[in-house]
Amino acid sequence: MKISTKGRYALQLMLDIALQPSNRPVALKDVSKRQNISFKYLEQIMPALTGAGLIRSVRGPKGGYYINKDLDAITVGDILRLTEGSLAPVDQVDSDLHTIPSDSLDTIDIMVWQKLYKAICDVVDHVTIQDLVDQERSNGGEYYI
Repeated sequence: MKISTKGRYALQLMLDIALQPSNRPVALKDVSKRQNISFKYLEQIMPALTGAGLIRSVRGPKGGYYINKDLDAITVGDILRLTEGSLAPVDQVDSDLHTIPSDSLDTIDIMVWQKLYKAICDVVDHVTIQDLVDQERSNGGEYYI
């Protein structure tokens, strides 16, 4: 499984906004400059994040974006699923394994793909934006995604 630039940039965008002072909105053009990501690309990512209620926007000359939820309540998995869709390594293994007839699952599906999917979910669903903020601050201002 390979995470696209859209997923990686969405995480960088969320982390960048989370690291800014919470009493003022963050302009997308500033995130673009700090993260060296195309402003147009960030504009394409933002609707998924605002539509899911993770970020809210403030219009006007001093407008911008705020994180709309508690940082502990937003996981890497939440963001990746919004931008990437399913994180399952193969189509037959997805979040709702109970809908797949058991006779259609072979040994490889059960022994490899389901375990891999569970491992992926165990990581991305247990790392929050707050964890990333804490890690970045402990690194003295440098973070890597």
